[in-house]
Amino acid sequence: MIVFRYLSRELLLTSGAVSAVLLVIIMSGRFIKYLAQAAEGRLDHTVLFLIMAYKLPSFFQLILPLGLFLGVLLAYGRLYLDSEMTVLSASGVSQQRLTAYTLVSAAGVACLVAWLSLSLAPQGATEVAKILNQQAAMTEFDTLDAGRFQAIRSGTRVTYTEKLSEDRSQLSGVFISDKRLSAAGDKERAIALLVAEKGHQEIQADGSHYLVLENGYRYDGNPGQADYRKIHYDTYGVLLAKPEVSEDIGEREAVPTLDLFTSKDRVEQAELQWRLSIPLLVFIVTLLAVPLSRVNPRQGRFLKLLPAILIYMTYLALLIAARGALDKGKIPPQLGLWWVHGVFLVLGLLLLYWEPIRLKWASRRAVREVTHG
Repeated sequence: MIVFRYLSRELLLTSGAVSAVLLVIIMSGRFIKYLAQAAEGRLDHTVLFLIMAYKLPSFFQLILPLGLFLGVLLAYGRLYLDSEMTVLSASGVSQQRLTAYTLVSAAGVACLVAWLSLSLAPQGATEVAKILNQQAAMTEFDTLDAGRFQAIRSGTRVTYTEKLSEDRSQLSGVFISDKRLSAAGDKERAIALLVAEKGHQEIQADGSHYLVLENGYRYDGNPGQADYRKIHYDTYGVLLAKPEVSEDIGEREAVPTLDLFTSKDRVEQAELQWRLSIPLLVFIVTLLAVPLSRVNPRQGRFLKLLPAILIYMTYLALLIAARGALDKGKIPPQLGLWWVHGVFLVLGLLLLYWEPIRLKWASRRAVREVTHG
């Protein structure tokens, strides 16, 4: 029991540290993406952290198996390097018992991953979809901030207001640069500039939103040329387009797991198998990691790290490919993703028992040589 507690503590601490680093890296990349959308006015900046919080379960469900895999390699690699594994082996802790101890710790991680994959991640995807739907219903007027240039439509329109009332109903010091507006009215003039003393938003009966500008000027022309046309207006209406929020969340990620069990839809069956595969992935990568962590102290603890990561990435890539094939009906649901798990389960067993089998064969050959000699 003392050995089990010691190994579990080393394994879980290392896995937790690795998972935390991976989480920061992945969340930073995704947060930058959302931050760019907020800077363009496609998302309200107040919902950024809420979206990231709801996406945490989907991040964790994929990070934890990799974190555990790397944790086994690094923690046990250090023990081999410090000859602690040699002492444990001399004390009667075989490779199989070490694997059993590790699988007990992995079972706790697998339960957490199952909770994330089957329950929290679908709930988080549902909430994220609701937030994005709300954002998609907003116009650029709703996401406008005073003192900031806001680009939308891939930069074809840039809007700026010097001041914005607290209830967001009145603007002052308005500037708009619109390429599409000029192209629709006059093909020879590449850009339209609108400046106005103040403005407000109006909603028409058909649901269209307009920004009504008051007491301003419109300039049409080409940058770098002196043929601008200047028009003074008392009121001018600009159609506000809804922001285009792109997100890779599909409907099936938000379907409750219990509904997937009763669904006959091929895509939803693939989603169910994917959710069940992630907890199963934890056990199989643990089975792979234990023999791969065995290193010679003279070779260093990182010798097998790169090949092990390649094996893990191959495993995950085959799962994703099999999921896509199942979506398209290229493989039957009965086969599904299970064949990928079967292949790597066999590989893990071969790695685990290869050394004992090799030593057994070597001893038998030595006995035969002595007998015949």
